[in-house]
Amino acid sequence: MAIREFRMPDVGEGLTEADILTWYVKPGDPVVDGQVVCEIETAKAAVELPVPFDGVVREIGFPEGATVDVGAVIISVDTADRAGPADRAVAAAPVVTASADTDTDASTDTSADEPARAERRPVLVGYGVVESSAKRRPRKTANGTAPGGRGPAAAPRPLAKPPVRKLAKDLGVDLTVVRPSGGGGTITRADVHAAAVVDIGTREIVERPTPAPTPAPAVSDARETRVPIKGVRKATAAAMVGSAFTAPHVTEFVTFDITRTMKLVEELKSDKDMAGLRVNPLLLIAKAVLVAVKRNPEINAAWDEAAQEIVLKHYVNLGIAAATPRGLIVPNIKDAHAQTLPELSKSLSELVATAREGKTTPAAMQGGTFTLTNIGVFGIDSGTPILNPGESAILAVGAIKLQPWVHKGKVKPRQVTTLALSFDHRLVDGELGSTFLADIAAVLEQPKRLITWA
Repeated sequence: MAIREFRMPDVGEGLTEADILTWYVKPGDPVVDGQVVCEIETAKAAVELPVPFDGVVREIGFPEGATVDVGAVIISVDTADRAGPADRAVAAAPVVTASADTDTDASTDTSADEPARAERRPVLVGYGVVESSAKRRPRKTANGTAPGGRGPAAAPRPLAKPPVRKLAKDLGVDLTVVRPSGGGGTITRADVHAAAVVDIGTREIVERPTPAPTPAPAVSDARETRVPIKGVRKATAAAMVGSAFTAPHVTEFVTFDITRTMKLVEELKSDKDMAGLRVNPLLLIAKAVLVAVKRNPEINAAWDEAAQEIVLKHYVNLGIAAATPRGLIVPNIKDAHAQTLPELSKSLSELVATAREGKTTPAAMQGGTFTLTNIGVFGIDSGTPILNPGESAILAVGAIKLQPWVHKGKVKPRQVTTLALSFDHRLVDGELGSTFLADIAAVLEQPKRLITWA
């Protein structure tokens, strides 16, 4: 018997724990290298974990709903059950551990005084874990049977990374019939798409929905219910408290006539260049923000307390606050400043769809420089948003309502909204914050400025 242990991997971003959402295997089930065995929820997102070796599940370390520290053994696999007698003779009884955090190659020479974290290899969501270098394939005998007389040996397993295998599963593609184009005979995502005969240039491949998270165990009596603070809620609380009591917040408001922008929204919906794309007020508000950032680049900055420096960002990673079943998250559109209006529309749609499915990755929520939060969808006129940690400003968009408004010297019904800008007063002075907010309103009042100011 050779037992190998798979430990809770470090999924990056400094996270130290995760919750077990769903187990896809149980003791006694056979598993293969790269097979997803469970889904976990970190403080950032839901993540599927593939096991890095073949064998039979011997023990599940934690039940669904448990909070597990990084490095703890979550599943044990008997690898000898997949080998023949000769292999079992070679396989020793000592337990061999493996996880995404360590290299299982015994020949790797590491200094005794080297910090353990130096050995860590963070796992990117959807890209699996580091494969064991000690892996070996079952041998075949001369008559084509596996050692130990277990019948015909299995055909060679197609070479493909876990995310490619998942894509193939979602599209119903049999990897054994796919012609590989990658190095060393590896099947790529393009190979899978080609086999499925899917034109991904015109539509998004929709992956299977995320299973609903297991409700946290609650303790209740006739008058109160206590729900454990964990996952996204725990991370959000820590981030908001840290931001509110670290950055001195100032919030300014502007109420204005957005009628012309609403008319432009309707015109763009019938524009052939925007065919098939979602056009809504948030799209043009996002574009107005990008124009205003270009005119006021100092707003796009961060305060580095440790280095005692103000970091000016020459790019805009535009965060969009999204309410999901797991709580509030803020994924961002990378390099939004460089995108055309159709590209920005597509990015917004993909970001929202991914967030609703619970598939937003930790990487998608890192590196934001400015955030938009649309509270108007809830019928709210305005608010005082709290800064996303590491950013200097956040804009809240209120409800757009038909109101009496003085237009060309007469009171007329016009579509009106209120924007609220919160900024870090350590690096954004009142003049800069006011000018930036006024520029956004000016663009939305006269959307032709999207062209003249851009």
